Amino acid sequence: MHFKKNVLILFLLITFFSCKKEELQVVNPQIIPAPQNQEITEGEFLLSSGTELIYDVELKSAVDFWKSIVTPVFGQNTRKSNKIRFVYDKSIENSEGYALSISPEIIKINANSSKGAFYGLQTLIQLLPPEFVQKDFKSEGLKIRCQNIKDKPQFAYRGMHLDVSRHMFSVDFIKKYIDAMAMLKMNTFHWHLTDDQGWRVEIKKYPELNTISAFRNETLIGHYSDQPHQFDGKKYGGVYTQAEIKEVVTFAESRMITVIPEIEMPGHSQAVIAAYPELGCSGEQVDVATKWGVFEDIYCTKDETFDFLEDVLDEVLELFPSQYIHIGGDEAPKTRWKTCKDCQVRINAEGLKNEHELQNYFITRMEKYLNSKGRQIIGWDEILEGGLAPNATVMSWRGTNGAVEAAKSGHYVVMTPTSHCYFDYYQSDNEDEPTAIGGYLPLEKVYGFNPIPEELNAEEAKYVMGAQGNVWTEYMPTEDHVEYMAFPRMLAMSEVVWSTSENKNYKGFVSRLENFHKRLGVLDINYANHLYEINDEMISEDGESFYKLETLTEGKDIRYTLDGNEPTLNSEIYTSQIPVSESVELKAAVFNVEEQLGKTFVQNINYHKAVAAKITIDKTPHKAYSGSGAEGLINGISGSDSRYGDKEWLGFWGEDIIITINFETPKEVSSISTRFHNGKGQWIYAPEQIGFSFKLKEDGRTINDINLIKNNNDLIVNHYYNMEATFVSEIEIVVKNYGTIPDGKQGAGNKAWTFIDEIIIN
Repeated sequence: MHFKKNVLILFLLITFFSCKKEELQVVNPQIIPAPQNQEITEGEFLLSSGTELIYDVELKSAVDFWKSIVTPVFGQNTRKSNKIRFVYDKSIENSEGYALSISPEIIKINANSSKGAFYGLQTLIQLLPPEFVQKDFKSEGLKIRCQNIKDKPQFAYRGMHLDVSRHMFSVDFIKKYIDAMAMLKMNTFHWHLTDDQGWRVEIKKYPELNTISAFRNETLIGHYSDQPHQFDGKKYGGVYTQAEIKEVVTFAESRMITVIPEIEMPGHSQAVIAAYPELGCSGEQVDVATKWGVFEDIYCTKDETFDFLEDVLDEVLELFPSQYIHIGGDEAPKTRWKTCKDCQVRINAEGLKNEHELQNYFITRMEKYLNSKGRQIIGWDEILEGGLAPNATVMSWRGTNGAVEAAKSGHYVVMTPTSHCYFDYYQSDNEDEPTAIGGYLPLEKVYGFNPIPEELNAEEAKYVMGAQGNVWTEYMPTEDHVEYMAFPRMLAMSEVVWSTSENKNYKGFVSRLENFHKRLGVLDINYANHLYEINDEMISEDGESFYKLETLTEGKDIRYTLDGNEPTLNSEIYTSQIPVSESVELKAAVFNVEEQLGKTFVQNINYHKAVAAKITIDKTPHKAYSGSGAEGLINGISGSDSRYGDKEWLGFWGEDIIITINFETPKEVSSISTRFHNGKGQWIYAPEQIGFSFKLKEDGRTINDINLIKNNNDLIVNHYYNMEATFVSEIEIVVKNYGTIPDGKQGAGNKAWTFIDEIIIN
């Protein structure tokens, strides 16, 4: 939580500049993340200057935090009326667990460590008014509803990530980010400090890292997919000094948060090679990258490179006392290694089979060095390639397969798949959302994430340490933008990693979040508010179609129109699903009794001939991108132009698919159109070929045709097929996957994704 100094009194909040007395209000308990057990009891505790603080010395650091946010002021009452007591309690087994009991006479926080006591305090603070943390807040006392809470985290690793290489942020903002994490009982800050676009940690032995690697000549304007690329022509960069880093680490420790630095290797190293070309394979001069993506200039595997990295890590270890050091390991193209004399000598000398095993050699060698210093490595799931280093922990981002493989082989994993944990993805269908990398990750999908892959048995699941939300900042140049993308999804992630499934309920979370918005506002956090957006679904039953609308916020109405006009307080109230038998433009919004809340929802329904038909696909869509299922391809609703992960797009990874549409009554067909996402920077490629097969009404004959798709650099590739009007009873569509991503492209060597949208038949 972002607490400002000189906020209040030590115990509190009694003295007024005004003599007028106000009625004391009780905050309705709505805690995020949801505690394990909570029981509301009778009565209230009055927190005032007469409240006495008592604590066991073992919990002193948590008590110091409490004191730091309620500083003494004049006029303290020496008469003691009630107590807050911090109790060191060995019976609480989990070191981060706590018991909070509130009666009219005493508040007790029981814990077996300062961490547990700290989390008990965070819960207590959420039982106080949001204004409690404001600098000028005054009160004669605060009432807290009596209750008993017993709580502990579900997972040991509860993380948030922040990339400062692509865009850099102030030390004050980093502290604010950490404060918010602490408020939500998260305990690990993954600080992504180095990448192709900039080096951000001061290294004294190699000063050109601080003067050359830390600065790029210019920055890409707009989105990577926009062609041709344009740049702003402005030098950008900087480093955090070692003093600043120590300041951040110390601050995080006071919030019970461990800072894990990420120093990328062997890939994402072009910024370093710009300063020290001899560390690359070619020895040629390169520039710090000015656009996003994956670059072929990576560390060479000669001894000189390892000497450099060991020197750098020695200084990093002095700054970060964390058990783990993140070494990246992702997206390391092997192009340079294949033609590099030094790398080929290394392969032969070490008896390696190929460049993938060379990557394993690289990671294992760095792991041995860090192990010799008493530390452990953690890396992205590409470190599995060529074999996993003996003691490595895997951070699984390319889905869950890496996590499953690692856990089954006895390695610890942290879950951070793009589908549920990448907060650089769009969070709303609104077309006026700020530019994001792509994808679609709404709040509900974050909240629904289960960090335990279903492929793991109970014993294997023990290797899942937890999960983490990732904030990559290619398209986040400002601190406000970072906050907009991180909040409130960070709140949903906090409940994913802290609360048990029995205590999770999205509708209840939404209710608590609506209340929590005021707290975020008081903390000056620029959160995204999409709570008043409308959930929609097209339903087909017995050949008929209906449109369903829903809002998860309580006590509100949905009002809608079907004539293209904006909804108002006089528009029809939605009470049940709307029959649809023709194309229509629907507009709807959430209202309270006085006004519209949030933005107008607009949906164009294209009631084409396949709507409500029967459809099958011979492959199951990837579980992370299953959209509305096969039926979503013919429901009359097209997906977003920029968000491939929404519920109208279906995603398939590396598979050819066959789609079959059956008409109960033959339909006259003259055209078919569909479209594919083509986000090459995200491993998504439109297919190059699509086949059509039509079963004719008259004699059951089949007509086959194969079309080549004009694949270009557009984000969306449309495909149209026209034919002579013919009555057909069945249409089969064969979509060929693009295949393997070529060298020099992001994801090179991996299977391409296929994303397909609405199939429109007229």
